[in-house]
Amino acid sequence: MNPSTKTAPRWLLYGATGYTGVLIAEEAVRRGHRPVLAGRSREKLAPLAARLGLDSVAVGLEDARGLVSALEGLPLVVHAAGPFVHTSEPMVQACLAAGAHYLDITGEIPVFENTFRHDAEAKRRGVVLMSGVGFDVVPTDCLALYVAQKVPGAHELELAIAAVAQASPGTTKSMLEGLPSGGFVRRGGQLQPWPMGQGVRRVRFSDKERTVIPIPWGDLATAWHSTGIPNITTYMAQPAAVAQAVRFAFPVLRRLLSVGAVREGLTKLVEARVRGPDEALRQRGRSQVWAQARAPDGRRAEAVLETPEAYAFTAVATVRAVEEVLAGERRGALTPAQAFGADFVLSIEGARRMDLPV
Repeated sequence: MNPSTKTAPRWLLYGATGYTGVLIAEEAVRRGHRPVLAGRSREKLAPLAARLGLDSVAVGLEDARGLVSALEGLPLVVHAAGPFVHTSEPMVQACLAAGAHYLDITGEIPVFENTFRHDAEAKRRGVVLMSGVGFDVVPTDCLALYVAQKVPGAHELELAIAAVAQASPGTTKSMLEGLPSGGFVRRGGQLQPWPMGQGVRRVRFSDKERTVIPIPWGDLATAWHSTGIPNITTYMAQPAAVAQAVRFAFPVLRRLLSVGAVREGLTKLVEARVRGPDEALRQRGRSQVWAQARAPDGRRAEAVLETPEAYAFTAVATVRAVEEVLAGERRGALTPAQAFGADFVLSIEGARRMDLPV
């Protein structure tokens, strides 16, 4: 789809006034789209809609009938209101009822798993359900498929991220929700608990070698669907001292965050204090992804991917995913790499992939 030569695409952007929602709305307008901005608060929506010259609708996620009504005449929703473990299912149900495609920007494993559970119904309804169309998980999903295709029969996949360490309010709140669940890996095709802080290793990125620590990224769900590789570990780059501290501090932190009142208090603090990367950081920041696939006979492939800063990348990747879904005939619950292929990430300006010697 080339929005400059067609009628401006209209779709619903829910969570439009959040940190990432605003970036997606701005990018959509730059690319010639006319999304309808949506969220709970009419007061918050009005100034953004006026600034961008867009329509808006205020509706809560608890209003099932109102959500379906808001989707009338619109082919697709981008859902950008987290934590998605609480917000995704109502919107998925509204999309299935309305016959609209569903895309979100989550990185939360339970949300991916729930999205895939609706695959058969999505096919019956003739719609796409796709979670993770932002930095979680487009770069990692595409790189995972890329190395997997180089090693037919691979039985192990490792993925690591090195990104600018400044999170938005929504990302931080999602992390607070997920931390009490602890760490995970995928072994033998099944998600299994993994002690946080164990399995620290060194990984060679494009610029230097870094310490990485196992973290339960959404790729533990998506890469399994995209590649079929049964043993998957996902990592995040951290200073060695931080990686060591996690092992000892996490049990205490996990107990604290298991208390609802503590989590609620921290959520309010996040809303008041966390702002996310400013424009200067989004413009100059770079993120990296590393992936390695290995087969039982010793064959392996290793590659790295450089991308723009994570939130800047998410805005562009989300709108590109919208364009691909609206232009295609895909149906069912899909990962970005399943739907668009391993090279989709390279359609994002500033993304660069390199094979590493093995």
